[in-house]
Amino acid sequence: MCRQRTKLPFSFLEIALITLLVLMTAVTVALLVLHFVTGESSSSNGKLSSFGSAQEEKYIQTNTPCILSDGTPPFQMGYANPDQVGGGLLTRLYSRAFIVAEPDDSRRVVFVSIDIGMVSQRLRLEVLKVLKSKYGELYRRDNVILSGTHTHSGPGGYFQYTLFWITSKGLIKPNLNAIVNGIVKSIDIAHQNMKRGRLFLNRGVVENSQINRSPYSYLQNPAFERSRYSANTDKEMVMLKMVDEKGHELGLISWFAVHPVSMNNTNHLVNSDNMGYASVLFEQEKNKDTLPGEGSFVAAFASSNLGDVSPNTKGPFCINTGESCDNPQSTCPVGGASMCMAMGPGTDMFDSTRIIAQNIYLKAKELYASAAQELTGPLRSAHQWVNMSDVRVQLNATHTVKTCKPALGHSFAAGTIDGVGAFNFTQGAVEGDPFWDNIRDQLLGEPSNETKACHQPKPVLFSTGEMTWPHPWHPDIVDVQIATIGSLAIVAVPGEFTTMSGRRLREAVQSEFGSHGTAGMDVVIAGLCNVYTHYITTYEEYQVQRYEAASTIYGPHTLSAYIQLYRGLARAIAMNTVQDLPSGPEPPLFNVTSLTLVPAVSPDRAPANKTFGDVLQEVNGQYRVGHACLLSIWPTLLFLFQTEHNFLTVERYTSISGSWQVVQNDASWDTRFYWTKGSSSQSNVTIEWHISSGTEPGTYRIQYFGHYRRLFKQFHPFKGTSAAFEITNL
Repeated sequence: MCRQRTKLPFSFLEIALITLLVLMTAVTVALLVLHFVTGESSSSNGKLSSFGSAQEEKYIQTNTPCILSDGTPPFQMGYANPDQVGGGLLTRLYSRAFIVAEPDDSRRVVFVSIDIGMVSQRLRLEVLKVLKSKYGELYRRDNVILSGTHTHSGPGGYFQYTLFWITSKGLIKPNLNAIVNGIVKSIDIAHQNMKRGRLFLNRGVVENSQINRSPYSYLQNPAFERSRYSANTDKEMVMLKMVDEKGHELGLISWFAVHPVSMNNTNHLVNSDNMGYASVLFEQEKNKDTLPGEGSFVAAFASSNLGDVSPNTKGPFCINTGESCDNPQSTCPVGGASMCMAMGPGTDMFDSTRIIAQNIYLKAKELYASAAQELTGPLRSAHQWVNMSDVRVQLNATHTVKTCKPALGHSFAAGTIDGVGAFNFTQGAVEGDPFWDNIRDQLLGEPSNETKACHQPKPVLFSTGEMTWPHPWHPDIVDVQIATIGSLAIVAVPGEFTTMSGRRLREAVQSEFGSHGTAGMDVVIAGLCNVYTHYITTYEEYQVQRYEAASTIYGPHTLSAYIQLYRGLARAIAMNTVQDLPSGPEPPLFNVTSLTLVPAVSPDRAPANKTFGDVLQEVNGQYRVGHACLLSIWPTLLFLFQTEHNFLTVERYTSISGSWQVVQNDASWDTRFYWTKGSSSQSNVTIEWHISSGTEPGTYRIQYFGHYRRLFKQFHPFKGTSAAFEITNL
């Protein structure tokens, strides 16, 4: 129940919560320092699966995708919500790698789409280090693009900058190593299976799958510019189709702008959200009679300029009253900003994810079938490291500006209509709050006058570029990169560009190519690449300081700086002067072997008169299609060694062979794996199978596979098996 605020700015409950937050922050920072240890971090060799891509008279490969997760990560990355801890598995996370090579192998381009929130600088550097140890100079910083799909339901703990430690409880080496291993293994298998092939490009409009979540920011852009477009989001999907030289289907890469936040911040199941499920749908369409993650056809649905684009198409409304909160501050009359949320088209977040994924998949299927524009021409790639804290930008003949040291504004703490923040922060804040500013000054230090002035009109909440303890809180050194495959230019951007920012960048790159003799380039933006730097808005959007602008960390001229930098890369590629580009200052690789607040795991215990794998709640004897089957099992506390193996299988008995055939696994959309941590080192698992229409009647069973831990880190495998049950259409 909500009530109208009194004249007091905070209730007694809010004051208590604020005090607790301050204490928790202080303790967190102190513990991070206490847990900080130096030492050279080591990289592991990869251990997963993958694929590659094709070009006319070039080489291509596809295989099964790489599983990234060792199981349920303790903390999820995306909503910056410390309460969003992993509690099970809905779908697996995959790495999908594509390699394109010239016939004479003089040049290669690698594109990897990864089911994670974003690519961190630490992750990128670790992957490049392993690739260099394996392949020498074949796969390098200039020709390898790592792009996160931006699912908000994947693992955290793979960042080296302090800000990202806070919500994911530090650097979690098992998570980092699992993702590094998955990416490298996907590239390994693509490398080992190159074949000649051809590439085709197509594009088309996706309807009913997105809205602009900051329309009041978008409206700040010039009217003449907005009038050139029919919508305030980019609805176009760009599709790259791959076949071998005999015309056999190999795979695709699709770029489309939408946030994978159909699964909201109450979700605790690891999954790849709408874009990942679209990949699974397409792969299962092409890989008939196979389980998810198996088969030769690979479909990557990669991120683009999704900064202000939401899949929650019903738009924002007050969850306590039902009225619209589509206003500049996204606030409700009762309850404020915390009550303003957007919802997807379905009955719940699972249904919304399915609907958006199906929309994307169906458009991709249509574009794939009709793709006829063949890509020909050479491969090129260009890359630079840039100190984004100090880029001088020539706006015109007389006016020069510069970027700023990183800082986050007050509206950053407000969150978005896809995932609201806490306390009394609102979007659109162009003035600071004395209460919060005083807490910041006492705890973290006051921003310098230079930083405050540089970021105007942003009221600085966290001056992260001036916070260096125990490590810098945000990156200064950032990757900029372009790779071209014939007439296709892939612009790899290190963050979340808004709709209009992406349009301006695409046009600038295309214009630069055209002015140097390479007209007609198809330019796509690949988002969340190589290092994460939050958002990039236009200068005009920056002025009203909604969430995306408050999260544009290098100041109001960030977009202009990126446009200038990417123009330089395009010019170098067009004029064949890439070798003359300065590489720029190398980013740091902090010597952190382990820095985490995740508690140590105690040995596992089964309850009295039980053993691991015992069924606690047995299945029914019969189910109908369209219903859910539930099984509860006593498992281990940890989920390890499961990178390439299933946690669960649904199996159908085949009377002809007298054996059980696996028909669903833990990567299947219809299965859900819930893990609950109990007391005294005990826990349990509940497995749900949502029996979809089209399921063949017959006899079925469910199996669970896990490991339990004894003293001295000894792990032992076990399994649990349900009783057999019948599926009927009646």
